[in-house]
Amino acid sequence: MTPAKTTPTSILPALKPTRIGSPALLFAFASAATFALSGPFAKSLFEIGWSPGAAVAARIGGAAVVLLIPALLTLIRRWAAVKGSLVRIAIYGIVPIALCQLFYFNAVEHLSVGVALLLEYLSPVLLVGWAWLTTRTRPRLLTIVGAMAAMTGLVLVLDLAGGQSISVEGILWGLAAAVCSAVFFIMSSRANDNVPPILMAGGGMAMGAVLIVALGLSGVMPLTFNSASPVFAGHHVPWFAPVLGLVLVTTVFAYVAGIIATRGLGSKVASFVALFEVLFAVLWAWLLLGELPRMIQLLGGLCIVGGVVMVRVDELRGSARRGPSYVVDLKALPAEAAQP
Repeated sequence: MTPAKTTPTSILPALKPTRIGSPALLFAFASAATFALSGPFAKSLFEIGWSPGAAVAARIGGAAVVLLIPALLTLIRRWAAVKGSLVRIAIYGIVPIALCQLFYFNAVEHLSVGVALLLEYLSPVLLVGWAWLTTRTRPRLLTIVGAMAAMTGLVLVLDLAGGQSISVEGILWGLAAAVCSAVFFIMSSRANDNVPPILMAGGGMAMGAVLIVALGLSGVMPLTFNSASPVFAGHHVPWFAPVLGLVLVTTVFAYVAGIIATRGLGSKVASFVALFEVLFAVLWAWLLLGELPRMIQLLGGLCIVGGVVMVRVDELRGSARRGPSYVVDLKALPAEAAQP
């Protein structure tokens, strides 16, 4: 998980969006494309015996090391303002970063990259149900239609009537990643957030890495590493090549690109561009792993993305009117902190 990611206005200062043709749009697409590479990088490690926990530990642990110095400097400079938010940073690192990515990678171990990511992308639909349950206010029609389209797409993506076997375990891991992603969106909806993005990202990743390592050392979760040469894009590469890809490309670069994109485009436009992560994930899985979903699964993916878009459009249309808010920005900081 998984939980591209742009940055919610609650974390970054409100900035005036620039025109769509600005370089910020390129950064938004770059963020979506690089986040989508995490599945192929991780799957190449799984095929040589790495466990999902080991891949997550390498990814967020490496990113935490890269961000350690700037995060500490930010913490020291802003201590008086952020000391009351340390518990929230810790929770952010545990659920949206560590558990979301762990659950997503577990799903990737049993399912194709595209299917696993589509399951995680159901989080906005889960938020619709959560808001309906807690506020007892029926969503607007477009939100209901979008949720139904997404659920229909889920059935098609799973291809329950097809000849291929379906991993129930993989489905459950994917849905668990969606729940963690939904928790991230709920946390991101808080207003007046004074935690700088670099501190939220670095601190969250450090806490997430501590959790994953603790689970591994205690024997609760296997941490299995292997120095064999994995096959990536049809070529044998050193084991550290996909690890560096996970850390530098799909984490550090992707998060920084997401921040730049959101500051240039505004969180609303950037959240729509983040939807392209699903398409990039399918493309990368096809080019690098030879995984191509069946036609019915591609149709289901379009239904899920279309349903999420309808939910998002209805949310934006209703934001100026009184009424409950069903979703927040579709993608934000790491798992997206610095969506992801």
